[in-house]
Amino acid sequence: MSHLIAPSLLSANFLKLEEEIDMVNRSEADWLHLDIMDGVFVPNISFGFPVLKRVNQVTEKPMDVHLMIVDPDRYIEKFREVGASIITVHYEACTHLHRTIQAIKQSGAKAGVSLNPHTPVLLLQDIICEVDVVLLMSVNPGFGGQSFIENTIRKSRELKSMIMEQGSDALIEVDGGVTLQNARSLVDAGVDALVAGNTVFGSTNPIETIHLLKHC
Repeated sequence: MSHLIAPSLLSANFLKLEEEIDMVNRSEADWLHLDIMDGVFVPNISFGFPVLKRVNQVTEKPMDVHLMIVDPDRYIEKFREVGASIITVHYEACTHLHRTIQAIKQSGAKAGVSLNPHTPVLLLQDIICEVDVVLLMSVNPGFGGQSFIENTIRKSRELKSMIMEQGSDALIEVDGGVTLQNARSLVDAGVDALVAGNTVFGSTNPIETIHLLKHC
């Protein structure tokens, strides 16, 4: 299977949001990545439910919703209602991760779990067969435009080994500092989905950039 590309809408021009989404629709992108921040779990605030509802009306790509929020269980049904196809929660934000993953699946969405850069993949060994996606943060969450943390490549290999050893179907997704220069190294390390924000939306030809990421 070819790796997946998920442009991150956090890096788009918010004054031209519909045009930016239309560009993604016309590209080879597979998912549309949406970072949801609450100003508590991370020091920033991003999209709310009214914005996601409107995005869902114009996007032709599955909405890959990454919850960087405390107490995500309160909002799972609501995110599903506004169109989330994939709902990813942070390991660090969930007291009862297994219960949260089951709630996401019961909502009809695919279930993902995200790890901050300092969190070891070993902590997922008891749940790796329950999740659809593992999202490795390759920057500290909260802001776009940060530099890629090189240790993510080693971490991706370690996670891939765990997935294969346990017979899990989980996809590995990486978010933060993904560029045309490091994309191939990530794919070679076993990454299935690349989230790209500034690399795509800061490009003079974003459709071509998505093409290059897709075929790196």
